Amino acid sequence: MKTKFTILILSMISVLSLAQSRTEQDKLIESERKKASKAMLFNENENPNTLNYDLRYIRMELDLDPAQQFVKGKVTSHFKMLNPSSTIYFDLSNNLNVSEVKYHNQNLTYQQLSTKELKINFPTSIPAATLDSLTISYSGVPDDSDDAFSSQMQNGVPILATLSEPFGAKEWWPTKQSLNDKIEKIDLKITTPSQYNVAANGVLQSETSLSEGKKLTYWKTNIPTPAYLVALGITNYVKLNDTFGTGSDAFPFVNYIYPSTNNNPSEMSNIQWTKTCMAKFEEYFGPYPFRSEKYGHMQFNAGGGMEHTTMSSMGSFSKGLIAHELAHQWFGDKVTCATWNDIWLNEGFANFGEHLVYEKLLMTSSNFQNYLKNQIDYISMYPTGSVYIQDPEPSSNRIFDGRLTYAKGGFVLRMLKWKLGEQKFYNLLKAYTTAPQFANTYAKTADFVTFANTFTGENLTEFFNDWVYGEGYPTYTVRWKPGTTNVTFKISQTQSHNSVNYYEMPLPVKVVGANGQSMDLVLNNTSNNQYFTNEVGFPVTAVYFNQDLHILTKNSTVVKDNSLAVDDLKSLKVMVYPNPATTEIIISNLKKDTGYQIFSIDGRLIKSGTLDSNKTINILNLEKGEYILKTNDDQIKFLKH
Repeated sequence: MKTKFTILILSMISVLSLAQSRTEQDKLIESERKKASKAMLFNENENPNTLNYDLRYIRMELDLDPAQQFVKGKVTSHFKMLNPSSTIYFDLSNNLNVSEVKYHNQNLTYQQLSTKELKINFPTSIPAATLDSLTISYSGVPDDSDDAFSSQMQNGVPILATLSEPFGAKEWWPTKQSLNDKIEKIDLKITTPSQYNVAANGVLQSETSLSEGKKLTYWKTNIPTPAYLVALGITNYVKLNDTFGTGSDAFPFVNYIYPSTNNNPSEMSNIQWTKTCMAKFEEYFGPYPFRSEKYGHMQFNAGGGMEHTTMSSMGSFSKGLIAHELAHQWFGDKVTCATWNDIWLNEGFANFGEHLVYEKLLMTSSNFQNYLKNQIDYISMYPTGSVYIQDPEPSSNRIFDGRLTYAKGGFVLRMLKWKLGEQKFYNLLKAYTTAPQFANTYAKTADFVTFANTFTGENLTEFFNDWVYGEGYPTYTVRWKPGTTNVTFKISQTQSHNSVNYYEMPLPVKVVGANGQSMDLVLNNTSNNQYFTNEVGFPVTAVYFNQDLHILTKNSTVVKDNSLAVDDLKSLKVMVYPNPATTEIIISNLKKDTGYQIFSIDGRLIKSGTLDSNKTINILNLEKGEYILKTNDDQIKFLKH
């Protein structure tokens, strides 16, 4: 997460300073976005010139001084050709000058192109499926306007740090930047003045003293990593080596921090809190994916954080930021968005990681409700905008849109949790990050939707069409009429944007009686002006809608309406939802409390019973096929998947 654009506005301001005005937050986000807005020479999602090979391993050998905005060294790339070719392309900025390309001890010819590409010519065509390698020597002054490679100062000491998301890797090393190829293994061998320490991805292999006051630091990672998540930090770091867990279950917790941070008890306490956060995420997301190497932080000067694989770069150490970057190790690093249009699969999921720790670890119930309300107010500030980025060539400012990519993306997952139920939802997340087709590779939104449908046995396509691809939000009018022991509702909905015809959602409603009775109901709303009658066992005196803020909605109202027409209710047909279904069906528009019977299509009685208060029938044990549901009111066919 390139959090310099969004961290304060999205979540942590909600937690730490609810009194700060939204206008002030927007000014912050807009000022940061402007820094990142750049014209692109071609679609950054995929450079077609780099599609003919698989980048398998790199060895980066660089000579760096944090006091200088300068890079010098060589990068050896091992690759496997996917198609026969006599040329190979790497993404590389024109600010950097290539001095030599070595291949099997011979020099190759090359051209540096205006499209920020390096074209290399082989003496003969390289056959497909051949593992080969070459070494590019280069030097130059990287462009630091987007912080991809930046030499600054911290407390009077030079610091060099990298932050390549989204398009910056090519600003400081020759690579394959498209989101379709993770580098399986990486060696980082960095020579610096001896007074500095180097932080990076992976496991520290050695630190070797050299002549002339130099030091060689060697980090290695065997975790498949996209180019934008390869990172370095160089300054007078204090190195803190610790562990998560104990005994055989322990794995390294490594922090490279400024001396001033080491002397700050509050920040050190928050860094230690990472252990608590890790335990909670492992409970809900599954085991930390990179236990074989480490997790930790390297401090830098950017105004937020960045989830570099195994070692997040941190501008500060608030608990919200720590949680966000840690959540990314599952969502963004292990499973990475396959295009920048799908960035919500990284950022929305990490934003939901903040939801999780605020709810489970950091906040009282009332404070968490304030946080959610703040998020809803922010998301619904404008009636337009989709979570998925429709622009085929998205710019940095749209990729890191705080309102849509982060806040709404995170709230979509909260609504999915409400729709599925907590256990099924978290089981889905665990299965998603461990599925062979996604683990340590890439996923698109469509891939996640298909996987969610299959794993849960529910048809969630319409949900994602509305909330991820569609724009805006719904506004509800909940009209209700009390009976002696039941209550009737009429649900009406308008949409803030015409990209969504109707938001089909289970609606949370709480009813209260005069003597303190209460009941939580779920109304499976699938159409406009839909009626529901629920038996509650007491006369209802008050109705509350979306009290726990499970649903993203704005300006919704609840109205007691004794004039709800009985004739309208009688005219409605019984409905089965969802249809087809896999685990359960919900019956709506029943005129009275009733029993039910389920028959096979040839007339055999399969199941019977009495409907519960939510009008839900478990069909998990039914064989796949077509069935007939009969009630006292009607009969309807449904399909079991």
